[in-house]
Amino acid sequence: MAPQTTSNGASMVSNTNNTFKMVEVNQLEHGQEGIKNVCTKDGSVDRNGKPAVKERTGGWRCGMLLLVNEGLVTLAFAGVEVNLVLFSKSVLRYSNAEAAHTFSTWMGTVYLFSLMGAFLSDSYLGRYLTCVIFQVVHIVGLIALSFSTHLFLLKPRGCGKIGQVCEPHGSMEVIVFYVSIYLVALGNGASEPALATFGADQFDEEDPKERKSKASFYSYFYVALNLGCLVAETILVYVENMGFWVVGFWTCSVSAVVALVFLLGGTLRYRHFKPSGNPISRFSQVIVASTRKLSQKLPSNGEELYEVEGKEGETSSMRRILHTSGFKFLDRAAIILPEDTKLMKNEGQTPTPWHLCSITQVEEVKCILRLLPIWLSTIFSSVVFIQMLSLFVEQGAAMNRAVSSFHIPPASMTVFDIVSTSVFIMLYDKLLVPLYVKVRKQKPKIPSPLKRIGIGLAITTLAMIIAGVVERQRLKYASKGGEEMSSLSILWQTPQYVLVGVSEAFVYVAQMEFFASQTPDGLKSLGIGLSMSSSAMGSYAASTILTVVMKITTRDGKPGWIPPNLNDGHLDRFFFLSSALAALNLGLYIICAKNYKFISLEKREVESEKEST
Repeated sequence: MAPQTTSNGASMVSNTNNTFKMVEVNQLEHGQEGIKNVCTKDGSVDRNGKPAVKERTGGWRCGMLLLVNEGLVTLAFAGVEVNLVLFSKSVLRYSNAEAAHTFSTWMGTVYLFSLMGAFLSDSYLGRYLTCVIFQVVHIVGLIALSFSTHLFLLKPRGCGKIGQVCEPHGSMEVIVFYVSIYLVALGNGASEPALATFGADQFDEEDPKERKSKASFYSYFYVALNLGCLVAETILVYVENMGFWVVGFWTCSVSAVVALVFLLGGTLRYRHFKPSGNPISRFSQVIVASTRKLSQKLPSNGEELYEVEGKEGETSSMRRILHTSGFKFLDRAAIILPEDTKLMKNEGQTPTPWHLCSITQVEEVKCILRLLPIWLSTIFSSVVFIQMLSLFVEQGAAMNRAVSSFHIPPASMTVFDIVSTSVFIMLYDKLLVPLYVKVRKQKPKIPSPLKRIGIGLAITTLAMIIAGVVERQRLKYASKGGEEMSSLSILWQTPQYVLVGVSEAFVYVAQMEFFASQTPDGLKSLGIGLSMSSSAMGSYAASTILTVVMKITTRDGKPGWIPPNLNDGHLDRFFFLSSALAALNLGLYIICAKNYKFISLEKREVESEKEST
């Protein structure tokens, strides 16, 4: 954390020898203001651990490398993700419900790994090293999947197309397949939050121009993600649907390797933030210290609580967090007892954090606790997204896919989701806001991240209603001869895909921005990881809901709502149930958002002014 000033006005400056040398050089060459223009003000460092020089590090040069990396990594991952349901049905001989369950569980694990990657990134490895290590794991998983598919999964040769099921596989062959796809899940999931945060690290939030670029980076990051998906869900999906699974998976492997090359290409120019240590131990210290002091009376205000003077952590980039009134029982961890005072004044020692914690350390725990209700209430948007990738695809496979002489692969309909998401994000600032100003003759008040998430959750409810209506129409024109087909065109799915895409543009970008802004400086990757892990919970929730619904609706020998032949079931009822749950979730979210208390950090620029006086 940057040097602080105590309440009695005494200045406490703690800089490294390198910083002193740089100050001296710039004072000689450029005067007192030189250092402000040369180095970043947010505490970021270069690859050697020295203060990052603006002209030589970071910025859009590095940001673009990371965006290209994200696009290629996503292409590689989505090439597996988008057709995993059809691969499970055609190659592994799974039913509709089994394929959807397998997919939901796998996707949930992908996002669950994001928490692990975020923890390692913030605590020990740093963001750059986390990205490199787990992208290598990603490549290993893709190569293993390519080899296993080529050697023993596609039997007999030519199987795996829609309607051409492969032979049953041995248990060892299935195990190799699952190891491969879960290595892919680990590699992609663990690196994703670190990559998003690492990209944002390339912009100095204390510089007005770079602060704006930093806010834009999250939007462009999601656009890069969607463009990678676009290629995967058009070209690769078509190739794989034709039965060329090996070609598709090897293309994914090559894409992942090229992505790693782009990541390594900016090694000399990246800006870094040093790992801040294990957050679990810091959180545990607050719980233990507050529990030990349950009998102590809390002071009337936070001024009497303990705070570290100077840096709060290993680097000057970590700002102190101002005291807040919520979760007062945790404040006991910062109560200074007589023995603490004696130890600090007479012996010049700092009490163990298991007995006395700083206000900032206590507030870190409060920040995470305040985020949990928001996190929980955004889970259901991921349920809808998972259903789009599984049940929407199964619905499309049972519709008329012919457009003239061309047959649309069911998974390619997700293109409408990707295009609507990307177009909305890119046009929001460039077209929609200027158009609003021109029509209303006033500058609009940009919705906060919390409001944008709420709008997105409302749109997901509408998307599921429309999906249910389309399914009713599909059943109306369904074949009567036992074939899983309907004469209703697959293009009728377009509105539901577009609405899900617009809801993603609102929810996921705002979610990343919100969680990154509301976590302490040393836990930014954990904030992004927490945001992404809501998708994991959404995947598991989707799988659980599907399992419960099938168990209830298949009683007494009934086929259930989602049987192997969708024409025998009621997928429409499942979509309407999902819309009702989405509406209930929206109400819960509104309550949580209205009662949310924002983090309050000390400003670095203020601190710099105090240091210079």
